[in-house]
Amino acid sequence: MNLTISLHDILFLDIETVPQQAHWNELPQENQLLFEQKTQYQRKDEISAEDFYERGGIWAEFGKIICISVGYFVIQNNEKQFRVRSFFGDDEHTILSDFKVLLDKHFSKKEHVLCAHNGKEFDFPFIARRMIINQIELTKKLNLFGKKPWEVPHLDTLELWRFGDYKHYTSLKLLTAILGIPSPKDDIDGSEVAKVYYEEKNIQRIVTYCEKDTIAVAQILLRFNNENLLTEHQIVRV
Repeated sequence: MNLTISLHDILFLDIETVPQQAHWNELPQENQLLFEQKTQYQRKDEISAEDFYERGGIWAEFGKIICISVGYFVIQNNEKQFRVRSFFGDDEHTILSDFKVLLDKHFSKKEHVLCAHNGKEFDFPFIARRMIINQIELTKKLNLFGKKPWEVPHLDTLELWRFGDYKHYTSLKLLTAILGIPSPKDDIDGSEVAKVYYEEKNIQRIVTYCEKDTIAVAQILLRFNNENLLTEHQIVRV
């Protein structure tokens, strides 16, 4: 694919989200009605809004971020390293604030871009919306107002794989499989995150899953560029 962007200018990321409340009956009545209205086109007639609420984490209006994992390339002792870091926990405001500090301090230059799988339709707008809800000023890399399409500092491995075919969707799990990349879905998948968070209360399991997704996105971009995949030795968690 011969991407012209330097790998060292890319911040790879993935987010994990859950419904704002563990159970439907914990939602205020007004929010229940709003959720029912919001999802009426996605639900089949026999599925109630209450039963559908387990998917509430996919909407920024009804979900919250519990983990943002990021990764970036550095050269250490003349060797390529991929450093992975996660912001996670129960306090979404802190997660988003710490993520913003990282962007503002280390990934705010014109040449810097964000990269995720399906990031343009999910990760990037979800983060931006939750920042506004949490009254956090948008970082430059997420504030797209007035920008032309070619000025948007975002890369999306799903969009790259589409090659202009916008009716085509390929999951991260499928893309890693066909490209010979170790699967990031060897423990849980996105549909299980809320259960692991609310019932098992195992945030570390979710962090591990989120970091694997972030690493997988970086591996995909390496394959697109016909470069060698990262080895475990090159992946450093900080």
